[in-house]
Amino acid sequence: MNKDLTNSPLERQNILNNPYALAEIEKAAGIRGIPFEGKTVVIKEQLASFFEVTTRTIDNYLEKFEDELRQNGYEILKGKRLEELKDSIRNNFVHETDFVNKTMTRQLGVFDFRAFLNLAMIVSESDRARILRQVILDIVIDTINQRTGGGTKYINQRDEDFLKSAFVEENYRKQFTDALKDCVDMGNFKYALYTDKIYVSIFKEQSKEYRKVLSLDARASVRDTFYSEVLDLIASYECGFADELQRATKVKKRKLNSWEVDTLFAKFEAQAHWKPLIEKARTKMASRDLAFRDALHLQLKDYVTPVQREDFERFLGDKSKELSERLEEAKDVMKRLKERD
Repeated sequence: MNKDLTNSPLERQNILNNPYALAEIEKAAGIRGIPFEGKTVVIKEQLASFFEVTTRTIDNYLEKFEDELRQNGYEILKGKRLEELKDSIRNNFVHETDFVNKTMTRQLGVFDFRAFLNLAMIVSESDRARILRQVILDIVIDTINQRTGGGTKYINQRDEDFLKSAFVEENYRKQFTDALKDCVDMGNFKYALYTDKIYVSIFKEQSKEYRKVLSLDARASVRDTFYSEVLDLIASYECGFADELQRATKVKKRKLNSWEVDTLFAKFEAQAHWKPLIEKARTKMASRDLAFRDALHLQLKDYVTPVQREDFERFLGDKSKELSERLEEAKDVMKRLKERD
């Protein structure tokens, strides 16, 4: 997907929330700044010089994007912290006139590395910023691929909660299919039909549409690509609707026809308690798939939000693992429990 960072605050925030990509970008950028509070900061004059624009241009972007830049590390120093910054300037830039003059000011705006990158992603007049934006995008892709072993189709499985959710959902899936078999007077088509009804209810896509968005081939299981929160909600639907089918069958003392099942499902999915759970699942799926898989679910575009730092740590960090590793760990745990018995 072609990304224009200058026009997409969401894409910018996804990059700025990714600590693993930021570390690699910082190495590649090699920005020389002012040591301050254990990190490096830069001031307006340094940015203007780096991007080969005027300080007035930087001021214009500060005025237009102040909230976004403050959120990502831009701040105005005063008082004791400003004096500490001035000391650092004196110690490190004693022969540079622009910096010496800054030691006389009573307040000073500074950009940490995140704020510097944020600015680089919005300055449209600078060729240097344009080149840096392409480097940023390349590093983000390379970092995600490196940390996931070359692909993101099954990045959901790196979550430590995935295995448990998958096992739980499989059990409720059996309860659901058993209820369809025992309670619904239709052919085998009913299994795919009512599975798709659950998918559409939760994330507005049938399985064939979901496959197309993620470019899954016919052999791939869509459930193997679901995030744990989505699996949990599907399990709740399967468990709950299976119970509704069984109760309705007991009342009628016969199997239900397709019209009766459709009416029952419409009432089931309209229950108010589903709404916050569905909104959460849609937001997780839409936002993560766009950030990690570069896949946009058009039906869920209004649910896309920036992926938070904890999600990058969840799927790319030290706690994330390949499913094969988790299965091996689970096998070892089961073996130890068996030996205790």
